[in-house]
Amino acid sequence: MERWLEAERDQLVLWLPVALGAGIAAWFLLPDAPAWITVMLVAAGAALGGVAIGRGDRAGRAIAVGGVLVAVGVAIVWWRAESVWAPPLAAPAVVTFEARVERIEPLVARDLVRLRLAPLRVLPGSRPSDRPPPTLPSHIRVNIAEADVPAGLTRGAVISLGARLMPPPGPAVPGAYDYARVAWFDGIGATGRGFAPVKIVTAGGGDALSGLRQTLSKHIQTSAPGGAGAIAAALATGDQGAISQADADAMRRSGLAHLLSVSGLHITAAVGAVMLLVGRLLALSPWIALRTRIPLIAAGAGALAAIGYTLLTGAEVPTIRSCVAALLVLVALAMGREALTLRLVAAGAFVVLLLFPEALAGPSFQLSFAAVAAIISLHEHPAMRRWFGPHEEGRGRAMLRGLASLLLTGLVVEVALIPISVYHFHRAGVYGAVANIVAIPLTTFVTMPLEALALLLDPVGLGWPFWWLTARSLDLLLWIAHAVAGLPGAVAALPAVPGGAYALMVAGGLWIALWRTRWRRLGAVPLAAGAIWALATPAPDLLVTGDGRHVAIRTSGGNLAVLRDRVGDYTADIFSENAGIDAVPVLLSEQPDARCSRDLCLATRTTGGRSWRILATRSAYLVPAKELIAACASADIVVSERGLPRGCMPRWLKLDRATLATTGGVAIALAAGRTTTVRQPGDKHPWVVAPPVVPERSRRRWRQRSGRSAGAARERAGVGQSDSSLDRLTPESKL
Repeated sequence: MERWLEAERDQLVLWLPVALGAGIAAWFLLPDAPAWITVMLVAAGAALGGVAIGRGDRAGRAIAVGGVLVAVGVAIVWWRAESVWAPPLAAPAVVTFEARVERIEPLVARDLVRLRLAPLRVLPGSRPSDRPPPTLPSHIRVNIAEADVPAGLTRGAVISLGARLMPPPGPAVPGAYDYARVAWFDGIGATGRGFAPVKIVTAGGGDALSGLRQTLSKHIQTSAPGGAGAIAAALATGDQGAISQADADAMRRSGLAHLLSVSGLHITAAVGAVMLLVGRLLALSPWIALRTRIPLIAAGAGALAAIGYTLLTGAEVPTIRSCVAALLVLVALAMGREALTLRLVAAGAFVVLLLFPEALAGPSFQLSFAAVAAIISLHEHPAMRRWFGPHEEGRGRAMLRGLASLLLTGLVVEVALIPISVYHFHRAGVYGAVANIVAIPLTTFVTMPLEALALLLDPVGLGWPFWWLTARSLDLLLWIAHAVAGLPGAVAALPAVPGGAYALMVAGGLWIALWRTRWRRLGAVPLAAGAIWALATPAPDLLVTGDGRHVAIRTSGGNLAVLRDRVGDYTADIFSENAGIDAVPVLLSEQPDARCSRDLCLATRTTGGRSWRILATRSAYLVPAKELIAACASADIVVSERGLPRGCMPRWLKLDRATLATTGGVAIALAAGRTTTVRQPGDKHPWVVAPPVVPERSRRRWRQRSGRSAGAARERAGVGQSDSSLDRLTPESKL
C-alpha cells in the first residue's frame, strides 16, 4: 500500500473534496442527530487511528486527513442547515399582506413575474378557510401575472397583495424533485400565486445590478425577437424566463440545456474576450509592452470581468462555482503554472463545498464538476497525449485529429454524466455528444462573440447587423436542438434509481478519474455493479402522490394511466419521469381493464403471473360506507385522498389519508413486491420536522386538528351519501 500511495502521491490531494463531500452526503442520507454524531465519532476515531499508525506512514496520514474531513463535512452541513432555520407555513392559506421585494424574476414565456418577498405584516380581512390570519414565514416566493405587476416595481419596494400560499412541497413520489429541501436552504417558507390588486406602498431604491440585468435582457429580446432573442438573453444574463417550453424541452432532450445556464462556458468566454482585448490594446503601446507584464494585467482584467459577470447574472451557485474556477485558472497562469488540472477542479469543489455544502445534493454541482473532471482526466492520460498532442502534420490532418478529439471528449463526458442525469432526471439524451460537437463551437466562437460585438456597438447605433447574425446563429442552434430531440430514441428513460446503485456508480467513477496507476481499473467493478443494479430495478406499476389525489397505474402497453381526467402537466411529467417512460400518460377511465364512475375507479393490473385489483377514489364525494367496505374487500390495494372506514380492509394495502401522511408518496412494483416511500421512519432533517409557522392564538386549535387520530378520521370518512356513488356504475362494471 505504501508503494502504491507513493506512486499516487500527486493524486492524493484530489481526494480532499471527496472526503469532505462524503461527510456532507452522510448527513443527507442518515436520518437523525444520533446517526450524524455517530459518523463524526467514527470519522474522528479513524483519524486518531491514522495518527497512531505513524507520522512517516503515508497511509496513516491519508486516513487521518480523510477522517477529519468527513467529520468536518457532517459538521458544516449540519451547521448550515441550522443557521438558515426558517419554519415553513403550516397549511395552505389565502392571505392579504404587505412585503418587501427582495428579488424580481420575469418569466416572459409564461406571462408571469416571480417575486421573492419578505412579509412585513398581515392585513386585516385575511381569512384562510376557517382559520385566523396566519403568521407568515420570513421569506416567501410568489408568481404574479405580468399584467398585475404595477409599473415601477423595483427591488426594495414595499407592496401589498393577496396570495394563495402553501408550504414548500416535498417530493410528490419517490425520486421526484425535493423542493422542500431546496427551499429550506434558500430560506423560503411558503410559495404560491399572487393576485390583483398589487399596490406599491413604498417605492424601492432599486438595485443597480438587478435593474441592469433586466434592462439588458429586455434590450436583447427586443434586438433579436423570438426564440433566438430568448436564448441570447439567457447566454448574456442568465435570464431564462423568456424561453418557450417547446424550446426548453428541445434543448434538454438534445443534451444542450447546459448552454442556457450561465456557467463555465460563459465565464470562460467573457474572461477570454476581456483578456484578449486588454492584451491587444496594451500591446499597441511600446512603452507599456516593454515595462509591464501585459499577460498579468490582462489576467487581472479577466478576473474583474469574471466577478462583474457573476454579479450581473444574479450570483447563483453555479455561476459562483464557475467564477471561483476561473479565478483559480487566472492565479495559476499568473504563477506560471499549468492551469487546467484536476487540482484546479478539486480546489474549486473544496471551496464550493465549504461555502455551500448543500450544493452537493443538487444536480448542478454534480453535473458541472463531473464534466470538467472527465475532460481533464481524459486528456491527462498518456494515450490521449500521444494521439491528440502536437504533431508535425498538415492542416487537414490536424483538423481531423481535432474533430476526433472533440468527438471522443463528448462521448466520455456523456458517459460520465449519464448516471447523474438518470438519477436526478430519470432520463438522458442519447445523441448529446454529437449535438454538442456542433453546438458548443457554434455558441463559443460564433454566437457569443457576435452578441458581444452587438452590445458594444449598440450605443453608437451600429449593432443591428451583428444582432441579425446572432439571431441566425441561434436559429441554427435551435434547429439542431429540435432536430436531435425529434430523432427516434433521442431520450433514454429509466425509473427512479436506488440511492445505493447511484453511490456505487459515483464511487467507481471517482476511482477511475482520480487515480493514475493500473489500480484505477478496479473502479470498473463498483461502476458496473451500480449500473446493473440500476438497470435491474423494476419500474413501478403504481404511483401515488403524497396527498392521495393523483394515482398512476402502468398499462399493459407499458404507458401510464392517470386516475383523474384533469391532471396538471407538472404532475403528469412527474409520473412519466419516475416511471421511466418518455410518453404522455393516458386516462385510466379510457382503459379496457379499468371501470370508473365519477367517484371510484377499479383497475386490474396483470404482472408477475397474477392480477392485482386496485381501487381508488377520484372525487371529494363520500361513498356509502357499506358499499365501500364491500368494494375494499374485493380489492388488493385501495387508494384514497381521505380517510377510509375502519372496515375497509383490502387484501394487501390501504393507502388513505392517515397512511399517506406518514409515508408521503408511494411507488410500488407489484411483481417484485417492492414498495418505496418518500418519507423514511425517523427522518429528523430540519425541513421535515421544523415546527410550521402557526399564530399563537390558533396554535392549540392547529395541534388539535393535526393530532386527530387516524381512527376517528376513518370513522367519519364513510358517513354520507354520494350523488354518483357505486350504484352509478354501469351494470356490466359493478364491483
